Amino acid sequence: MVYLDNAATTYPKPREVYRKWQTAMSVYGANPGRSGYAFSERTSEAVYKSREECAELFGADSENTVFTLNCTHALNFAIKGIARNKCKFVVSDMEHNAVMRPAYAAARAVGGECAMFSATEDVEQTVYNAERAIDGNTVAVICTAASNVFGLRAPIREIFEMCKRKHVCFIVDAAQGAGVLPITLDDANIICAAGHKGLYGPMGTGLLVSDGNYPLETIIEGGTGSVSESIFQPDFPPDRFESGTINTAGAIALGEGVKFVKRRTPKAILNHELALCERVCGGLGRINGITLYNRITPENRESYAPVVSFNFEGVPSSEGARILSSRGFYLRGGLHCAPAAHKKLGTIDGGTIRFSPSAFTTAQEVELFLRSVRQIAAGL
Repeated sequence: MVYLDNAATTYPKPREVYRKWQTAMSVYGANPGRSGYAFSERTSEAVYKSREECAELFGADSENTVFTLNCTHALNFAIKGIARNKCKFVVSDMEHNAVMRPAYAAARAVGGECAMFSATEDVEQTVYNAERAIDGNTVAVICTAASNVFGLRAPIREIFEMCKRKHVCFIVDAAQGAGVLPITLDDANIICAAGHKGLYGPMGTGLLVSDGNYPLETIIEGGTGSVSESIFQPDFPPDRFESGTINTAGAIALGEGVKFVKRRTPKAILNHELALCERVCGGLGRINGITLYNRITPENRESYAPVVSFNFEGVPSSEGARILSSRGFYLRGGLHCAPAAHKKLGTIDGGTIRFSPSAFTTAQEVELFLRSVRQIAAGL
């Protein structure tokens, strides 16, 4: 088996993440923050240490680092939490449905609107396009750090500087960036991240990280273990956004995944994965019967995250992925929950097959993959 669908979920995880999760399940079994006895306090301390690890990665304060179920959960908190009457959201044309659906739903609920701007390889043009979409009703610009379909990176720091001049909140969907791109609160007011992708944590984990400059309304209320005498939700994070029992084992194991990323460094992980993508793009580009939708090269690698989209000519992406799966190569075909990006690519009708490596993918696995693609294409 060669797993190459790491843009969906990284696999395998570092050994220490598995060990930490097992330890959390067997040792930290009490409810954190809910009781005064030693067992609960030990669990609370383990969760807090993990929160500190995650906060440090993004240059945040630990109290402004909230554990969520996934990146989609975090984005819903951020987008719906900042919505105001008749407000406007501005989104890029590369966004995942985790941004598009809550943004359009939130706008509709308050009688507002959404506007879309075009992201390009030209940084100045992209910032200009985003700025043109902003008006007096705009409460937030929301942009992915990198497309999950064709890997194009957005100039998030430059967009953030523009948003600060406009006094508009900037929210980054870091699902495809956290752990490989140097994303911190120098790049956004709010960062939403998936724990199970580039941070190498378990599924069912995510993060909402904020600089605290834009208070958010809640979309879920309930027990938090704090100010329990009040009928109202706490007004301080992280308690305000962590109603009910969190995924304790997942949160603790996520901290171990973040420690792995820090040790190896996002820069080293990115360089490793981009080198593999360059090899794949070069190999696919020489195979007759393959359509390649983005080409990562040594000259343009600064513009891309490690994602490559391609198709077998005349074959639906889902069928191409099935054929590869029958040979032991696991890649995802389809729209990847990002129809706007496929409209941009011109692949909305059939989608693409997506190659996405991880820190553990090897050059040998890539060569085996290219050999198999070459054989399949020759037989079609």
